[in-house]
Amino acid sequence: MRLEMFADVLCPWCYIGKRRLTSALADQPDHDDVDLVWRAYELAPDEGRTPGPTAAEAMSGWWGEQASARIDRIRSLGAAEGLELNLHLARPVNTFDAHRLVKLAAQHGQADQMMELLLNAYHTDGLNVADAHVLQDLGGKAGLDTDEVRAVLDGDAYTDDVRADRRRAAEHGVTGVPSLVIDGRPPVPGVQPVPVLRRLLRPATGGSDS
Repeated sequence: MRLEMFADVLCPWCYIGKRRLTSALADQPDHDDVDLVWRAYELAPDEGRTPGPTAAEAMSGWWGEQASARIDRIRSLGAAEGLELNLHLARPVNTFDAHRLVKLAAQHGQADQMMELLLNAYHTDGLNVADAHVLQDLGGKAGLDTDEVRAVLDGDAYTDDVRADRRRAAEHGVTGVPSLVIDGRPPVPGVQPVPVLRRLLRPATGGSDS
């Protein structure tokens, strides 16, 4: 089974979705045969590399009086999955290089770990995930060779791969994140309760409903 998860580091729902998908996959009888591919989907490609207002401040601009309740709901749903979503610390930046780093990690079988570290760095620790030093440190924590990480960040490796993911998203009809594509079928929301994700995965894995 091949799963393609379209996601962006800036999205707290992607972190929640990732945790729920991990739980759903753990219950599948043949989860070791699952090929999970992280697809880049930049939410703010025009953002710079220097952090500006926090995610919470941006949400206040979007949602007005409803912002506080919506932020509390996101944090509460994250906490239910064991996540600390500090939207008052996270500051949106350009994530193109972060996605390139995930592509490098995928070549070493570490894409899932790399995505986890990036999401945690941004949403929990409030780090600048557009900063080359931060990315190099996270790459090392994911088990990547730091010299290779530096070379990727200094050059344009995996640029075409990230851009290809944008085209693939359009081809699949993906219009938001997280979006999950299961064996090439139409995309479904990546943030769903674990039981729902289990049901979605069963036809592909051949698992029972019991």
